[in-house]
Amino acid sequence: MGAVNTFLARIGLGNPVLRAWAMYDWANSAFWCTVIVAVFPPFFSRYAAAGLPELVATSRFAWATTLAVTIVALMAPVLGAIADHRALKKKLLGVFLLIGVVATLLMATVGRGEWLYALVLFVVGNIGVASTLVFYDSLLPHIAEPDELDRVSTAGFAIGFIGGGVLLLVNLAWILRPSAFGLPDAVAGLKLSLASVGVWWLVFSIPLFRRVPEPAVRLRDLGDSIVSQISGGTVAAWNTLQELRRSRNAFLMLIAFLIYNDGIQTIIRMSSIYGIEIGIDQNAQIAAFILVQFVGVPCSFAFGAVAGRIGAKTALFAALCVYACTTALAYFMTETWHFFALAFLVGLVQGGSQALSRSLFARMIPKHKSSEYFGFFAVFEKFAGIAGPLVFAGSIWLFGSSRVAVLSVILFFVLGALVLTRVDVAAGEAEAAAAEARL
Repeated sequence: MGAVNTFLARIGLGNPVLRAWAMYDWANSAFWCTVIVAVFPPFFSRYAAAGLPELVATSRFAWATTLAVTIVALMAPVLGAIADHRALKKKLLGVFLLIGVVATLLMATVGRGEWLYALVLFVVGNIGVASTLVFYDSLLPHIAEPDELDRVSTAGFAIGFIGGGVLLLVNLAWILRPSAFGLPDAVAGLKLSLASVGVWWLVFSIPLFRRVPEPAVRLRDLGDSIVSQISGGTVAAWNTLQELRRSRNAFLMLIAFLIYNDGIQTIIRMSSIYGIEIGIDQNAQIAAFILVQFVGVPCSFAFGAVAGRIGAKTALFAALCVYACTTALAYFMTETWHFFALAFLVGLVQGGSQALSRSLFARMIPKHKSSEYFGFFAVFEKFAGIAGPLVFAGSIWLFGSSRVAVLSVILFFVLGALVLTRVDVAAGEAEAAAAEARL
């Protein structure tokens, strides 16, 4: 038992609270893996959007993605401010969890050709899952010590890869062999897969609500009415934005994150529908996404260990280099095995790059305003998901192809890395400590 506890502590899961927190990565990763990446895009393209030209379906999917992330970006800072002033992190997480779960379950009711209904549910589900992450991420600096942040954050992403991968394996079995499970056809397997995400997400969120404590509030209450909450939250968010702009290193980290994460989110959100456009089989795509999940497990844990030796910032630079190379190779992709090779490369760095971005930012913000700061982290994260899909939609309109857009993604990684060179992590930690001391 002692050896197990030592191992868990080494990988960042040394106590029940940390493990319960990380389980929410396991829970919500099913949505990102099955709905956003692997199952919903082909389900939409070939079933919900049946009758639409292929390029029109791709364009509408891209615009729906843009709408969803824009709504979250506008809401996140105000929600974060309200949560910090009223000790509502877990309650607001629960509200948006239920919104996302209901939308996901309803995806199983989409009929052939009902593309608008499908996209409405997709947008609502995206709003739900992305909003929960504002509050989930903001709990991290409250439950982990400064020297644990990188390991705990990367452990969360690793656990998420396992959870998303396990459910996707089951989903793949339903889709490939529907008759073995009493399903009439592959469409029924696709619908059951989408519904299963809602159940999985809800059930495995329970440990967080049971074990992770709500952080104490150190800020003035905003009032009881909904109007005062929203208006007070808006003012508080504006004040926090001014503070953030004065916190040079935390703000530079967000700018760098905005730029390079645009490339990452573009790869995550558009890879499936891009693969469909160039002729990659749907089942091969799902198998490749499973590969990403299980390659990502050891690699995410490894990034936590590597960051402890060479620093999180240096490890993040290495991940961005791999992403840039992957994007360049994607331009030339024509065969199924190319898709698998690129999936392997993405699996090497996807979890580590996102986890270290989260932990680096957590190091440089004051704990008592973690939800507000992570609200702006969500803003930059979601706006990072706007430019990429817009490039795809614009490229389709201008050139009738997505390959030019794929090449343009390299610029996001190069420019993001250049801004990241200007971030002084130690100075950022000192700025956060000074803000805590002034309260």
